[in-house]
Amino acid sequence: MTKEYFFGEVTLLITHYNRSQSLEQLLLAFEALHCRFGDIVVSDDGSRPEHIDYLLQLQKKHEFRLITTPQNRGLGNNINKGQDAVQTPLTLYVQEDFTPTAIFPERFSQALDIMREHPENDMVRFYAYFEYPCLRNPRDGFYEMDFKVWKPGYRKFYAYSDHPHLRRSNFFERFGRYPEGQKGDVTEYRMMMSFLKNKGRSYFYKDFQGLFIQKNSESEPSTMSRENWRQTDRFPVKQIRDVYRHLKFNFDYLF
Repeated sequence: MTKEYFFGEVTLLITHYNRSQSLEQLLLAFEALHCRFGDIVVSDDGSRPEHIDYLLQLQKKHEFRLITTPQNRGLGNNINKGQDAVQTPLTLYVQEDFTPTAIFPERFSQALDIMREHPENDMVRFYAYFEYPCLRNPRDGFYEMDFKVWKPGYRKFYAYSDHPHLRRSNFFERFGRYPEGQKGDVTEYRMMMSFLKNKGRSYFYKDFQGLFIQKNSESEPSTMSRENWRQTDRFPVKQIRDVYRHLKFNFDYLF
């Protein structure tokens, strides 16, 4: 017998921009896993008309609330207006280009248990590009993130990320709203610093590429662009970049 999962206290918040087929794939994936949520909110950032038309067609097949804007206003505005529409105590935030894997329902249920049992915890993170370096207190594959500014390296600062995560819907009360009118990576960086300065607490799923797969097709490529120097591993660019980040992150956190 197929097990059904109903996460009634959770709103699935999906940010979308010009990737309506990717959004459809995400919705179908949750349905294939027999996952239902208390609500689904799709926050669109001024997509082209053909994508808006496709979203309206998707609404006829899948139950979700569509929050739109007449023009592109950037990542910060898109998350802010989407989160403003959430009415449940918890929010599962996912960008439209991610797809949950078969183990998601059980692992997500465990993440909900963590949030229920630890009211002081703000988030549970499900995806990253690298493992968070400071982890403790393992539980079902989840680890408590242990940020200490005196610990070595700059990767310890990445306690917050816009990758898929579960958070309390009063997130803005704790950490403020997302900065608007900035590039996406600047918006994410500033929220990261706010999360740290306001003593945010989070768990991290160690098999961080096991719960979601990020998919970028040729027809709907990623809409996030970064300068080459931010991503290259070429020597000496990487070394210079790492030293710069170490100094900047420490300065911004302390001052």
